[in-house]
Amino acid sequence: MGGGRALIRVLVVDDDDLMRAGLRAVLSSDESIDVVGEAADGRAAVDGARRLSPDVVLMDVRMPRLDGIAATRELVGAAPGTRILMLTTFEDDDYVFGALSAGASGFLLKRTRPEQLIEAIHTIAGGESLLSPSVTRTVIDRMARQPQPDPAAGRRLRDLTPRERDVLELVARGLSNAEIARSLIVEESTVKTHVKRILAKLDLRDRVQAVILAYETGLVRPGA
Repeated sequence: MGGGRALIRVLVVDDDDLMRAGLRAVLSSDESIDVVGEAADGRAAVDGARRLSPDVVLMDVRMPRLDGIAATRELVGAAPGTRILMLTTFEDDDYVFGALSAGASGFLLKRTRPEQLIEAIHTIAGGESLLSPSVTRTVIDRMARQPQPDPAAGRRLRDLTPRERDVLELVARGLSNAEIARSLIVEESTVKTHVKRILAKLDLRDRVQAVILAYETGLVRPGA
């Protein structure tokens, strides 16, 4: 590939042989992506990630031996530099919140078009999250069933400036950086800086965890 940029190293994880082959074929069509390995279950995924150090793990949710959620939880601790993009179907909605809480950086439907899959890999590898409005709604619905905000979690927000709290609230409502910039009448680059500072201050991996924390602390309330 040109430009001297490093390849994005991807580990493909799915218990369906045909699905893995298809995913490999799609990803290999992009010269900036290197599929460094495959795994057929969560345990093999964790072992493979430790051995291969991929930038992104493309992970199925439902698998034998160790499911995608449990594997994600292990990977976050064992390979913190590796980001996880979950593969899901509409039937997997019950798993969304658990996987996001475990540390997944985003979700992708298995019926996604090839070009969208490639774009998603680049997004995740670039440090962003893939949080669609439907996934945000799943988080909101789950948090609506929580009895009360967690006071201990709320104390984590004390170090944020008022503007950072504003940005976090809008992130939690599912707005993109561009939409937040328009709402606050600032440059998009300023929003990106705020988001980076928020994640650093709160010791969060990405926007997904920021959304969950915002609801856990009561900064944003479902339906408000």
